[in-house]
Amino acid sequence: MQPLSDFPRPQMRAIRYVLADIDDTITTHGRLTPAAYGAMARMQEAGLTVIPITGRPAGWCDHFARMWPIDGIVGENGAFYFRYDHATRRFHKRFAADQQQRRKNRQQLDRVAAMILRDVPGSAMASDQMYREADIAIDFCEDVAALSEIDIARIVSLMESQGLTAKVSSIHFNGWIGSYDKLTMTRSLLADLFDCDMERDKPAFVFVGDSPNDQPLFRFFPNAVGVANLRTFEKDLDFLPAYVTSGEAGTGFVELADALIDARSPLTV
Repeated sequence: MQPLSDFPRPQMRAIRYVLADIDDTITTHGRLTPAAYGAMARMQEAGLTVIPITGRPAGWCDHFARMWPIDGIVGENGAFYFRYDHATRRFHKRFAADQQQRRKNRQQLDRVAAMILRDVPGSAMASDQMYREADIAIDFCEDVAALSEIDIARIVSLMESQGLTAKVSSIHFNGWIGSYDKLTMTRSLLADLFDCDMERDKPAFVFVGDSPNDQPLFRFFPNAVGVANLRTFEKDLDFLPAYVTSGEAGTGFVELADALIDARSPLTV
């Protein structure tokens, strides 16, 4: 990973879409700082399209889509996208699985969750589980004491043995039924709502993230960026982003936003 300062200015000026993880990328220690919120607003004002790509639940993402200065959001690691169009007052949404399939999947997901809570002492459902439509989230350090590496491996093994896709974020284990991920639903959002082909328009994107479940996007986007706390997971990653910020979490996100806005200035040479 190269320092963000090595990101070539001509490539940075070509960026039109900013995709960003939320937890420990936009947020810092579980909080959205005024600086990070302002960075999203300033990027929008500069003409950039801002789209968070997160593992957070549908209930939270509905709020984010309506209230944050963003242009859409992908949630639950690719289970859906939401966009609120303030001009038309219309809420756009698309799920990877229809409602009937999600109800069927929920029965299996709940069985697996009960198995994990029984077999892994100290494990707990994430506090945002009640707002989820398509997955289960097991907390390993957000609101509980951090689990051991043995327990972490056990949870992933249990999820996968029951046919779930299992991914690790900076705070949760997420498990779901289906082959979708953050990248596939991001592709759908951009095609449906922005008439954008990610393959064709790849140089127009930057993605910024912080954890192993961001790897599909690190791999896909040549202009991917990690905030500095990604180094915690570096040895566990198969795909690293091209660049890394000097600041961690929200500070790194603001660092990237400042660089993108500066690159769009007509005074930049």
